[in-house]
Amino acid sequence: METRTLPVACTIAGSDSGGGAGIQADIKTFAALGVWGVSVLTAVTAQNTREVKGTHLVPSSLVRLQLEAVIEDFPIGAFKTGMLGSGGQVEAVADALPADALLVVDPVMISTSGYPLLDPRGIEALKATLLPRTTVVTPNIPEACLLAGIQRISSMDEARDAASKILALGPEFVIIKGGHMEGDRSSDLLAGEGTEKILSAPRIPCQVHGSGCCFSAALTAYLTSGGGMEDSFRKAKEFVTDAIECAVTSRSGNAMVQPSGHRKK
Repeated sequence: METRTLPVACTIAGSDSGGGAGIQADIKTFAALGVWGVSVLTAVTAQNTREVKGTHLVPSSLVRLQLEAVIEDFPIGAFKTGMLGSGGQVEAVADALPADALLVVDPVMISTSGYPLLDPRGIEALKATLLPRTTVVTPNIPEACLLAGIQRISSMDEARDAASKILALGPEFVIIKGGHMEGDRSSDLLAGEGTEKILSAPRIPCQVHGSGCCFSAALTAYLTSGGGMEDSFRKAKEFVTDAIECAVTSRSGNAMVQPSGHRKK
């Protein structure tokens, strides 16, 4: 039997029972981009495209054990964190990650419907233990405001100011996703030392569940496959734009990203 190898990426995140975000969206995105996905489950959530009905956190010790297990047996090129529900989980991940890990942090703090997904201690632990060793952090506007300690981001100049404050926490790069800003185009900002790149795409006139997870997972996949940051940023933006344009709807009529959508265009 012929065997083959694939680039490997690890997602550390919660389960979305609706399949549109979280671990499910990450694994679908990895697969669509030819990357083998391994996973560390941090939470079981009861949710659909309308709301999060409840969550149950996986004990921090089991989060760490899952991470140790996949590191032991897989040549993981990059790690991606999504929902980390407590300070204990954040610290467990920070302790178990290899010192030289290529790390993408999607700082999931609150659901689209307003359900809190990371407690205050967890936010402080994220800043203190994970961001200083992060390759790139990918907050949306509300998350960027929380990390930067500011009230609003309504322009690209304010996004640059927030990015500067977030970079001071230690990550090598920050990508502030502009989906919450007004205008007919959605513009994302990549910033790092000596680096600035802005990418724009037409704004889709509806809320699409899972777009943040899909974008950060695509970024992780491209980085895992050896891409540079700016090129991976561009490709991830194109990928999530396709996934949004090919979104599928639930019974309620709400839309979910379709990571395999680029194949159907």
